Amino acid sequence: MDIFPAQYSTLSSKALNRFISERYGLVSTVCRLLIHNVSDTYLIENSTDKYILKIYRDAHRKLDEIAGEVELLTILTERGAKVSYPVADLSGHKIQAFNAIEGTRHGVLFTFAQGRVVNDMNDAQLTILGQEMAAIHNITSDINLKNNRISFSIESTISGPLETIKPAFSDLPDEYEYLTSTAEKVIARLNQFDYNNFSYGYCQYDFLPKNFHFDRNNQITFFDFDFAGQGYLANDIMSFYIHYFLEATYGKMSRGEAERAFAVFVENYRKVRPLHNDELNAIQCLGFGFWVFYLGFQYENFDDWSSIFFGPKYLKDRTALVKKWIDWFGGL
Repeated sequence: MDIFPAQYSTLSSKALNRFISERYGLVSTVCRLLIHNVSDTYLIENSTDKYILKIYRDAHRKLDEIAGEVELLTILTERGAKVSYPVADLSGHKIQAFNAIEGTRHGVLFTFAQGRVVNDMNDAQLTILGQEMAAIHNITSDINLKNNRISFSIESTISGPLETIKPAFSDLPDEYEYLTSTAEKVIARLNQFDYNNFSYGYCQYDFLPKNFHFDRNNQITFFDFDFAGQGYLANDIMSFYIHYFLEATYGKMSRGEAERAFAVFVENYRKVRPLHNDELNAIQCLGFGFWVFYLGFQYENFDDWSSIFFGPKYLKDRTALVKKWIDWFGGL
């Protein structure tokens, strides 16, 4: 009997454990699935070491894009950035291929980011974060990868995603009209900036606390560069600011506390790398692109992702959150 075609399989943890143990020369390891998402994340560990195994899907990341992520993280590691990096197997390969039911899936084994997520960072941690993010930008503004990565532009973060998500808003015309009319104002504002004042390079594009760990000694490790691509580095500053916007919006801290914490971060970023005020003033507009970009990503991957939350209520609530974001800065 022929195997019925599939579009998204879950690879066996036991089989992956055997495969990785043999390819990397690891002993007495166990493997378990941590996250089943548009890509899958596994934890591989033994009594002394931990690793993260990420299994990509071709529908989400093509091989050259995965190679671009591996290349970027390898360069960052070689230049001293504090990131979780891809591990080479016994033959020197950093990307593995798996003949899954739906076709070839690729995987990468990463070093484990020691520590934990810290949402309520103290000044010492904000100091480290600002300086280390700037150190990463000093590297990513000075390289050109051989492999392909996305380019973050008005088209890829605003115009394109708005067209992509249009069918999802068929029963929410007012919400879609708000997004499109706001997009026009945002694009007009973005076109007014002098981009000679902006740094350009490879940005992580999701610098939220969920993507870096602090250990007991406040050593930081950044991870999850899955969305990394070329763009204005202010996008990373913006994505971190979104953390404080959300903390204040949901009542976890006051706006004053949020702004003070962000100011500590910026002050220390500037000790390592220049940051023009225009880049900070662009946060509102770049943030609108961030929200719309990820709406487009969620919609495009709905069929292959257990995003049961993605429906009219979520879209209505997310549009309301985008409006709060715009109003947070006094409107447009």
